[in-house]
Amino acid sequence: MSKGEYTKEDEIRDAIENDELKVNLENSSNDKEEEKKEEPSTEDLLQVEKDRYLRLFAEFENYKKRTTKERIELFRTANQELMTVLLPVLDDFERALTHIEDDKEAEELRKGVLLIYQKLLKTLEQKGLVAIEVKQGDDFNPDTHEAITQIPAPSDDLKGKIIDCVEKGYKLGDKIIRHPKVVVAQS
Repeated sequence: MSKGEYTKEDEIRDAIENDELKVNLENSSNDKEEEKKEEPSTEDLLQVEKDRYLRLFAEFENYKKRTTKERIELFRTANQELMTVLLPVLDDFERALTHIEDDKEAEELRKGVLLIYQKLLKTLEQKGLVAIEVKQGDDFNPDTHEAITQIPAPSDDLKGKIIDCVEKGYKLGDKIIRHPKVVVAQS
């Protein structure tokens, strides 16, 4: 067989090689399609990134709201420690005023103490301190009042009611920093 002659055997070999090439080409095109299926499209990627961005934005907004709320609460109660330290001084002024009222010779002293007491009270009220009003005959509320003792009820209509307020209570903003100490009539 010479180099120039093309035999049946060569023809079969060429056909086999061509079939293998076709199979290889089909396999490689199938692989490319599978790769395309595995790789998300740009629209899918864009949607995922939009979703991630929206979640991150919502998280940030929640963080801002929470920190703003915490900051406002901190400003409202920033003076709480100072106020609780000054409350016994306020009580002492009230006791001094009730004691001085009995002494008629100390009228000028009473005026001076009253002036200082009112100035202190006005300053504390400007900073948010509010006295909790408690009257005889009010209903006892364990969330608001602190019962220090119970006594037998003088009458049936006073059962479970406040008989006397021993120590004033105060609020700083909406928060109670000292509960009023009261005497309650037994039911």
